[in-house]
Amino acid sequence: MNGNSNGFGSGAAVAPSEYVRRHHRHEIGENQCSSALVKHIKAPVPLVWSLVRRFDQPQKYKPFVSRCVVQGNLEIGSLREVDVKSGLPATTSTERLELLDDDEHILSIRIVGGDHRLKNYSSIVSLHPEIIDGRPGTLVIESFVVDVPEGNTKDETCYFVEALIKCNLKSLADVSEGLAVQDRTEPINL
Repeated sequence: MNGNSNGFGSGAAVAPSEYVRRHHRHEIGENQCSSALVKHIKAPVPLVWSLVRRFDQPQKYKPFVSRCVVQGNLEIGSLREVDVKSGLPATTSTERLELLDDDEHILSIRIVGGDHRLKNYSSIVSLHPEIIDGRPGTLVIESFVVDVPEGNTKDETCYFVEALIKCNLKSLADVSEGLAVQDRTEPINL
């Protein structure tokens, strides 16, 4: 598991590795790579979840998404067509909603088509409450599994996907923390 704490203090009662064990189960094949990344966000879980759960609007915080169209209602099995901004080795991605749990704050998607090299890609995002600097914060964990494309190594593939996820998580933190500052949530006294 790769950490990304940005130096923020963590008041989490449960270690990220325990959350990964509980919520981030992937079947990993022989020619696949997998990883889990962690981000601490200075914003409460409900605020962060309000962005993450929007399967129909990933562009609200994912900087590489220019447009998203969902087919049908927002439910398990729904498909979205995502247009990717230039600069990446892709232009479209078709993704299926695998899990949307508002109680546990878990979202899972699977890429089922598109013009890119991320074959058999599946990801899980989970949000967990924590206290950061005396205020409600969110521990975000995103894990994935994906086929290693021909001509690439597992390390190269993981590095590429991790770079994309880190960028998305940084953007999620920036957007969430901007909204949280506007809200002026009162500190929690422990």
